[in-house]
Amino acid sequence: MTHEIPHRSGFACLVGRPNVGKSTLTNALVGEKVAIMSARPQTTRHTIRGIVHREDFQLVLVDTPGLHRPRTLLGERLNTLVQDTLSEVDVVAFCLPADQKIGPGDKYIASKLAPLMQGRSPVPVVAVVTKADLVDRGRLAEHLMAVDQLARSMELDWSAIVPVSAKGGFQVDELTEVLGAHLPEGPDLYPDGELTDEPEEVMIAELVREAALEGVRDELPHSLAVSVEEIVEREGSGDEKAGRRPLLDVRVTLFVERQSQKGIIIGRGGSRLREVGTVAREGIEKLLGTRIYLDLHVKVAKDWQRDPKQLQRMGF
Repeated sequence: MTHEIPHRSGFACLVGRPNVGKSTLTNALVGEKVAIMSARPQTTRHTIRGIVHREDFQLVLVDTPGLHRPRTLLGERLNTLVQDTLSEVDVVAFCLPADQKIGPGDKYIASKLAPLMQGRSPVPVVAVVTKADLVDRGRLAEHLMAVDQLARSMELDWSAIVPVSAKGGFQVDELTEVLGAHLPEGPDLYPDGELTDEPEEVMIAELVREAALEGVRDELPHSLAVSVEEIVEREGSGDEKAGRRPLLDVRVTLFVERQSQKGIIIGRGGSRLREVGTVAREGIEKLLGTRIYLDLHVKVAKDWQRDPKQLQRMGF
């Protein structure tokens, strides 16, 4: 008599300090780009869900902003966003990069995870050692022991410790299986083939933001917000019979906190902004599956990170 393997489905949350590879790992697990990636810390602002489809389970990934000690109202709200997300998932993946020593930020996050792991209905936490390709075997072994010691020092117990390389694909499938094993029994939560449930406006804003953050000074990530003002089909631009897709006019505003930052985004003679538009347009056209005209504007919203009204208007 053969027993059918029960189908499982549920949510996994990726947490870690800013810039430890959470978005890159989300994209590797899903197999498509659903979360923005940047060399700058604090680039993720929204909980982007990536959906991993397997025969016996469906894993919905929630990518969060990096947990950190907040310095602004925005920082506080991003931390609240993470805490709210953590309380609603079935398993947590705690990312600790192999090329960086365990530090105060990691201990701070572990302390925030402790109540979840020790509660009445404990949430399993998998320690994920990211960027394993950046160190040699000896250094990786040392880091794995340090990650184990971090849990022991706080009287915690990781469900597993899994080294991965999102860029090289090392152990990405193994991590998927480990996370999937912690999901409760249940049917698929999303239709087969769907990779994210983020609204198109959010994805577009993130693509513009990613393009704007490439190659700029360190101060900008915290100060840059992007808002999609409108997406409208240009009248008479499409012809179904001729196989010509419609042209969409996409109007986007980039908000910075100071006039000097506006100059950084625009560049000399508008060169930087044109470059941002070219890179972002390519990603947006792929996302929407049609041609677009991208109209970018840069505005100064003084100290928006500390202004509750402006934060609310920008969706935080």
